[in-house]
Amino acid sequence: RVKMTSKGAVYVAIAAAMGNLLQGWDNATIAGAVLYIKKEFHLETQPTIEGLIVSMSLIGATVITTFSGSVSDAIGRRPMLVVSSLFYFVSGLVMFWSPNVYVLLVARLLDGFGIGLAVTLVPLYISETAPSDIRGTLNTFPQFTGSIGMCLAYAMVFIMSLQSNASWRVMLGVLSLPSIAYFVLAVFFLPESPRWLVSKGKMDEAKLVLQALRGKEDVSGLEVGGETSVEEYVINGDNELSEDYVQEKDEIKLYGAEEGQSWMAKPVRGQSSLFLASRQGSVAAHMMDPMVTLFGSVHEKQYEMGSVRSMLFPTFGSIFQGDQQKPDNWDVESNHEKGNLSEDETDDNNLKSPLISPNGRQAGEITTATGIGGGWQLAYKKTEDGNNAGGLKRIYLHQELGIESRRGSIASLLGPIPGPGEGDAVRASALVSRSVLCLDGAMGQNPIQSGLIKPPPSTKKGTSWSDLAEPGVKQALIVGVGIQILQQFSGINGVLYYTPQILEQAGVGLLLSNMGIGSESASFLISGVTTLLMLPSIGVAMKLIDLAGRRMLLLATLPVLLASLIVLVLSNIIPMGSVPHAVISTISVVVYFCTFVMGFGPIPNTLCSEIFPTRVRGLCIAICALTFWVGDIIVTYTLPMLLTTIGLAGAFGIYAVVCAISWFFVYFKVPETKGMPLEVITEFFAMGAANKKAN
Repeated sequence: RVKMTSKGAVYVAIAAAMGNLLQGWDNATIAGAVLYIKKEFHLETQPTIEGLIVSMSLIGATVITTFSGSVSDAIGRRPMLVVSSLFYFVSGLVMFWSPNVYVLLVARLLDGFGIGLAVTLVPLYISETAPSDIRGTLNTFPQFTGSIGMCLAYAMVFIMSLQSNASWRVMLGVLSLPSIAYFVLAVFFLPESPRWLVSKGKMDEAKLVLQALRGKEDVSGLEVGGETSVEEYVINGDNELSEDYVQEKDEIKLYGAEEGQSWMAKPVRGQSSLFLASRQGSVAAHMMDPMVTLFGSVHEKQYEMGSVRSMLFPTFGSIFQGDQQKPDNWDVESNHEKGNLSEDETDDNNLKSPLISPNGRQAGEITTATGIGGGWQLAYKKTEDGNNAGGLKRIYLHQELGIESRRGSIASLLGPIPGPGEGDAVRASALVSRSVLCLDGAMGQNPIQSGLIKPPPSTKKGTSWSDLAEPGVKQALIVGVGIQILQQFSGINGVLYYTPQILEQAGVGLLLSNMGIGSESASFLISGVTTLLMLPSIGVAMKLIDLAGRRMLLLATLPVLLASLIVLVLSNIIPMGSVPHAVISTISVVVYFCTFVMGFGPIPNTLCSEIFPTRVRGLCIAICALTFWVGDIIVTYTLPMLLTTIGLAGAFGIYAVVCAISWFFVYFKVPETKGMPLEVITEFFAMGAANKKAN
């Protein structure tokens, strides 16, 4: 396997998003091919068969989604992507060969299997392999590549439609060619998800994947280790080696993930300020789900501290900034079991490694601090109870504002040790849970120097439906399923359906006719141009989703969707000339499309891939994807009925109401997840649900 740089996660996301490019390609080609299929098989009087040819891929995607999640939790994400590419390839060959309608229907069903796997698993896979700081940007790649696929396919169909002997079999069969590239990438380039590997206890493989993706091997932070508690510490530099050091009562030692990192921490009695801050605010804030305010309190603290990026760990950088200088053997999993061998004597595959340098940390030594994203720092402390002897607690630290936070950051406490009486300290909230590291059989004067990595508890039990009853998972499912339902009923399919008619009214069809382009070719060209307009807006979303955040982008774009739909409704109610009507409708449709792909298009799948625990992420993603496909089918088949009963204004009025409901749902129910490690997100959901139940 090729050794990648720190940009490996970006390349992997692009390769995985090939599955969505093929989905977009198929959506466009079937729209063009069905016109020629009707003529060959004389389906003008059989609209049911015609509808089945188009919708069979939706049926296939819905069917395979019902079990794709649980299977991916069992055998891995990468094998399912390989299977997706095979479905694309085989379906393309069968469509190219199809001698009759019934074989074509089978081919379309196989095509739907490939689409369902790609749409369900690609966002999940990208989220599990991406660094938290650019996870949102990488998760817009599927939307971007899908639109590129549609543009390329419409261009191909348009060119072929200009010929007198256009073949629908070639239009559909070409799908097999790019699917070969997808298969090659999935087999020879894409690694398995490191989080899935950790959840199955395959620590050595996870280390190799992380080294390829991010230039690091620390797997200990990738698994939620059971029940999580919230604590708060006042953290000072480690003065243990100084001559005048006297350990205070209740003081404990925390160890960082890098060689030589350590702090002295004193627990703060009472409830964490994370929860206290989340309960403050206006009347509207009190109406929010406690989960939303809990997440929001963390992001508000980051803004108050003067930077959107981490103030705790100023040396943490973006994947786009290239490789950073790190101390030798900086990682908790990267060193030799003895901990004192030279660099050329170390073994990357060894599962034993020192947690800190065996020689200890010298007073005055400056050690860099590398965070895990979103202002969070990973640390450890030894367990003290007899039942967990030799174990470690994993701690996610997040700095709090307060009178104790005078020095500036936890990272600064790793610098020169302050003199007596200076009283420099940092106050931090901590999410504490069991770690996959343990100290059984550790040797040496400092026993924590050789931690043995053990499989996480979740590897002993498989995924079961009972896991969905956990409060945190249930809360996440409410968010995921809810936002998928609202996305489908927000009007995107209706606007897509109506766009060619609007542009025809605007005179585009007449202009193309004067250029010698037939009505069928003109419709393909119009659809291609409409899709092309989406690409710059998706680029804006790629830029903003990790800066402004998912929640803020939804709250900003949903009112624009609502306004554009209202304008479309009014333009069909208020009497006006054909030219003003066409101009207003065209502007509204373009604004709707561009705004949708900036927010409500990519963000629901991004959120759903972030908010579930690793052990049930595939199953929960499948439930959300199933909701997506069922909603897609319902909207697609009800739109013609709505148009014939309540008209265009009535149908778009319903979609406008859904957009308004969506805004309130996002405001009160959807938390902000930008920049936060997946493990922290899922632990927040678990804690927020427990806190909500307790209140």
